[in-house]
Amino acid sequence: MRLKACAAACLASLLAGCGGFNVWPFGEGGATEVSRKPTNATEYVCEGGKAFYVRNLEGGAVWLIAPDREIRLEKLAGTSGAYGVGKVRLEIAAQSATLLDPPAQFLGCKRAAATPSPQTKGST
Repeated sequence: MRLKACAAACLASLLAGCGGFNVWPFGEGGATEVSRKPTNATEYVCEGGKAFYVRNLEGGAVWLIAPDREIRLEKLAGTSGAYGVGKVRLEIAAQSATLLDPPAQFLGCKRAAATPSPQTKGST
């Protein structure tokens, strides 16, 4: 009987100590949001919740990162802020842009507010 009481007391003390134990192998509890913004790219948010990213390249070209593909657009001669290749045309103004990628159209696009990237967050 004494052995059962001792075993029960030991078991209770062991279980009480397990309160802070976590078996989840993927870091702290809860999901953390990871930025999906490509490095060195500007985000444009458009009507209908559409969005795309633009990265400046050497030689005046840009790299378009659309929801379904990525493509290099060359600066169109004789224009200011217009880029294209084939049927795809991107026009960028100071804070807005329009992307025509038949049959898709990204209209009313505004430059998204700048947010610190995960790499620079919290650094001074």
